Amino acid sequence: MTDAIIIGADHGGFHLKEEVKDILSDLGFQVTDTGANTYDAGDDYPEFASKVAASVSSGEFAKGIIICGSGVGASIAANKFPGVRAGLCHDSYSAHQGVEHDDMNILCLGARVVGIEVAKELIAAFVHASFTGEERHVRRLGKLLSIEQKCLQNDM
Repeated sequence: MTDAIIIGADHGGFHLKEEVKDILSDLGFQVTDTGANTYDAGDDYPEFASKVAASVSSGEFAKGIIICGSGVGASIAANKFPGVRAGLCHDSYSAHQGVEHDDMNILCLGARVVGIEVAKELIAAFVHASFTGEERHVRRLGKLLSIEQKCLQNDM
């Protein structure tokens, strides 16, 4: 597999991110790490979530992973970007179902919530899943994209 994936984390997710890079490499992914490159207790999640989300939003990467302490802030920040469907997952069902039904393209993890073994399961479920293309899922995704377009045009 020669797929590429982009990842990023603040101080809360820094140590897990370093392990996630190895997990992804073992799964055959080329990993682009947007930082943090060193542990800095004073850094902030929006900086790193934005780098990953911008790269997915632009189409440079199909999937990304963002890690912060809880995963909540990373998810909120990433979902500000057009075309990004970031989901915070703590169980493998949500990690694959979010992709299969909702075309989730960024997995958000909380390093203070999940340990390395759960993270391995979540990542495998996320990266191996693909959007089903079933009519009901396409219909629902279309409705989400319509909402996004209305928001971008200030037409809500």
